[in-house]
Amino acid sequence: MFRSHPLLVATALALLTLSSPAIASSGDAWDAFTKDVAAKCTALAAGRIEQPKVIVDALGTESYGVAILNGKAVGADAVVSSICVYDKKSEAAEIGGELPADQVVISMP
Repeated sequence: MFRSHPLLVATALALLTLSSPAIASSGDAWDAFTKDVAAKCTALAAGRIEQPKVIVDALGTESYGVAILNGKAVGADAVVSSICVYDKKSEAAEIGGELPADQVVISMP
């Protein structure tokens, strides 16, 4: 019969915990991440979308943060949306082009 060694079990549990970023990350870290994505994406929307509403995917993908910005296009009456991606390693953000409201539906509170 297999008998586990306490040191082996402790090491395996430590490795499992360290390899899982969702477990190892704090709520404060995710909040800071979300705020940074929102701030950088909002800055990129300046001159394109007036007072954009930003919806950030709280976790994003493994490599990127993702947000959708929605609001009135600057200098027009049209409502537009843009998709913004945020590189988790470099912390740089990029914004895509303007998508017409009839292509993207976002319910606003």
